[in-house]
Amino acid sequence: MSAEKGKGKEPLIRMAKRDTLSNQKAWCIRGVALLLSLITGGLVILALGHNPFSVYTSMVVGAWGSSTVIRETIKIAVPLLITAIGISFAFKMKFWNIGGEGQIIVGAVAAGYFGLFTAHILPKVPLVILMMLAGILAGGLYGLLPAVCKAKWGTNETLFTLMLNYIALAFVKYLMNGPWKAPGSSFPKIAMLAPGARLTKVLGVHWGWILALVIVVISSIYLSKTKQGYEIAVVGESNNTARYAGINVSKVFIRTMFISGALCGLVGMLQFAGADYTITEGIAGGVGFTAITVAWLAKMNPYGMLVVSVFIAMLERGANTIQTQFKIPASAADLLIGIILFFMLGCEFFISYRLILRGKEEEDV
Repeated sequence: MSAEKGKGKEPLIRMAKRDTLSNQKAWCIRGVALLLSLITGGLVILALGHNPFSVYTSMVVGAWGSSTVIRETIKIAVPLLITAIGISFAFKMKFWNIGGEGQIIVGAVAAGYFGLFTAHILPKVPLVILMMLAGILAGGLYGLLPAVCKAKWGTNETLFTLMLNYIALAFVKYLMNGPWKAPGSSFPKIAMLAPGARLTKVLGVHWGWILALVIVVISSIYLSKTKQGYEIAVVGESNNTARYAGINVSKVFIRTMFISGALCGLVGMLQFAGADYTITEGIAGGVGFTAITVAWLAKMNPYGMLVVSVFIAMLERGANTIQTQFKIPASAADLLIGIILFFMLGCEFFISYRLILRGKEEEDV
């Protein structure tokens, strides 16, 4: 009788983790998700009074149709890629670093200190190296703070890193309105970096894209071939298991979060010296949050992040094009990007889990 009552309380639909799923089926699910996202987005475009095929074609051409727009697409992809790799270091050990935005900002500020106030003293090469080291160190130390607090007192890293974003943003506002305000300006802004101190361009884009490719290779080797990478994976599986295996979990937290923050700080330096040439409230541009999507879609694989970051950069660049060409509102263009990413992220759920109907233990839905 009690067994029947227990069975009656079983939910209509429940989920269970899949044991294995072939690559063919996984990619089939991803393909269906992409198709559904394009169909859903097409309905939105139709509702706006435009031809979906024309709009989607313009998005692709707007990202890859000429050498100029290709350079712009790559410029968007570079910070996304490096930040995603940085965040993935923390995520692989289940340390939820939501502070990429703040780490980018402090990296830009640290680089900006030397770029804005010593450009007339130092030659270009030493100055660029100094800005890079400053950005890396500042971002690393900013990432170190929540790691130390988690290791010592068990604080919640999600809230901690999120709040640090707002502190960094408030500091930039203070600099814009106070000590770094451009001389003679009635508007709160920071002066531009001197042209002689800006990053050299290679094939029309600052050399950060080359550095990003190098980071992809190095991070892949670090995570999969080194002892430190193995420790990150073990800590990510279970802190207790890691301790039982003799791994110093606190040390892994601190070391890995410094690397995570340092890569984000490097992005801040690249944005300051290679793209924006100044520091504003939008220096991070939402990259720290979008990079989380990149990392998850790529399943923390650096080579996968390279593909996904370029894909998202294409969407963002294409969205700018359709705003101009079809007079589509920016909010609607962002909605199209959101729909595509929603379906692509959602499909990963069905790759990892299956839905089971009441009374059908083994049937996948």
